[in-house]
Amino acid sequence: MRRWLVGGAVRDALLGLPVQDRDWLVTGADAATLLAAGFVPVGKDFPIFLDPEHHEEHALPRPAPVGLRIPSGFPEPALYGDLAARDLTINAMARDEQGQLIDPFGGRDDLAQRRLRHVSDAFGDDPARILRVARLHARYAPLGFVIASETQALMRALAPRLAEIDGERLWSEIQRALREPEAARFFEDLRACGALAVVMPELDALFGVPQPPRYHPEIDTGVHSLLALRRARELSDDPRIAFAALTHDLGKALTDPERWPSHHGHEALGQAPLEALCQRLRVPKAWRRLAVATCRNHTHCHRIAELRPRTLLTVLEALDGFRQPDNVERFALACQADAQGRTGLENRPYPQAGILRAAHRAARAVATRPLVEAGLQGDAFRARLRRERVRAIAESKRQNQ
Repeated sequence: MRRWLVGGAVRDALLGLPVQDRDWLVTGADAATLLAAGFVPVGKDFPIFLDPEHHEEHALPRPAPVGLRIPSGFPEPALYGDLAARDLTINAMARDEQGQLIDPFGGRDDLAQRRLRHVSDAFGDDPARILRVARLHARYAPLGFVIASETQALMRALAPRLAEIDGERLWSEIQRALREPEAARFFEDLRACGALAVVMPELDALFGVPQPPRYHPEIDTGVHSLLALRRARELSDDPRIAFAALTHDLGKALTDPERWPSHHGHEALGQAPLEALCQRLRVPKAWRRLAVATCRNHTHCHRIAELRPRTLLTVLEALDGFRQPDNVERFALACQADAQGRTGLENRPYPQAGILRAAHRAARAVATRPLVEAGLQGDAFRARLRRERVRAIAESKRQNQ
């Protein structure tokens, strides 16, 4: 049995980046051998084994691409077949247990050239690799990486086949991409190869839809959505905020073109496409709730100075802000990302977020014990609590505007 360090650990070490996890490929053994040695199996689709000492992931070789010819003298045929089946050359490198680099497909040179390039035509065996390439581009673009032209061409050819991929698997890549430094680059890459129209047609439909230049100097609604995503990533590392900022304007794709560039009522129009997107991709409930509330209420936040206290309380309730108070902060940042995700307006102040936070604090501070001691129950209790919260919000607004 031999172990080979593979994948991201090799890649990131060569880039001088911190190595978060170390993954190993095992040759000269089978599952029974690993189990007998105390390894613990995890996962379903592709068995992974955790070693009993360090709990690092160990995998058996992937099947080699059909027709693959293994060079004579290669140290381990099964290793070559596994590396040949991987997506990108920079992920198709290994080190033996003495630290010797194994690089049969030019991954180290591609790292030096800052190039994301597929290993072989076996890339096309899994169309979901389109999303993985775009996600890695979103991660490494700050280092100057680009997608090789031949890989871009292959991504364009494969894009229609993404319709075959289960929504849950697509979401797995999307939600990871929302955590990357340049998350917007992920969606730009998908759009460039035609994949965005397959994976997130509701978002793709925003490109080419104009907005009033007075409020949106960038004009294009799709461009604005990606600018809002960029600003959200600057404001917070929480990917739920990024998703809410990205999807807040889906309703503008449904505006009658005769009314362009106005989009009155787009908040309500956006509910149906957003719900459809979340259902198809199996977006987690907490992500969906925040995104829907942001879609519905972001203009309320922008106009908070003129908002009635009762309406503001309804917004806080829609966010589940009394049981999940962190949602109000997430909503505030998503709205700030929307307001500042506009060309030339990235740094303009957004005092509305402060007014929202203060109103939320005031409403949460309303004591319920006096209401209970007064004998209020059921609907009477809820109605009185709501009146007290409205009163607290009104006082907060007077003090903070």
